[in-house]
Amino acid sequence: MAADYREVLQFWFTGHATRPEWFRKDAFFDGQIRVRFGELHEEAARGGLTQWEGARESALALLIVLDQFSRNLYRDDARAFAQDARARAIAESMIGKNWHLECAPVERMFVYLPLEHAEDMTAQDRAVALFAELENYPETRGLVQWAEKHRVVIRRFGRFPHRNAALGRASTPEETAFLAEPGSRF
Repeated sequence: MAADYREVLQFWFTGHATRPEWFRKDAFFDGQIRVRFGELHEEAARGGLTQWEGARESALALLIVLDQFSRNLYRDDARAFAQDARARAIAESMIGKNWHLECAPVERMFVYLPLEHAEDMTAQDRAVALFAELENYPETRGLVQWAEKHRVVIRRFGRFPHRNAALGRASTPEETAFLAEPGSRF
């Protein structure tokens, strides 16, 4: 039987204000996700779990499955980004219903990340504005800087060049030079 949304939230948040594994490669952490939630992710990726979109907590869990677990399960693969459009739509819905304001600050960041991950300037502007609101909380202070860094890349290239190889896109000479710079990848 597939995990339910409470198991996703417990795994992702319980006992941690923040986790370093959220924002770095960690084979052990990725393996835990694969074992515990691989089937659940497959179901969501096939368009399932739409019932989770109907309530704040389950919608947050679905965002984690679609946006975060995809990146953990499929590093350097197009499937890492395949659920981005659906995750963004769910995030926009949550924001439109003000559900994000009912989330703890550390949870809110995961509502906003699908906007930061979008190769779209409007979404980037919105992400920066939303992350700026989290600057008042110690556990999320500084995240707006990362949102701004993502926005700068989209403003400059219209896409994230570090995704090009995984997505089968040819890099421009300017993108190739950018990718050779230290710290150019997220």
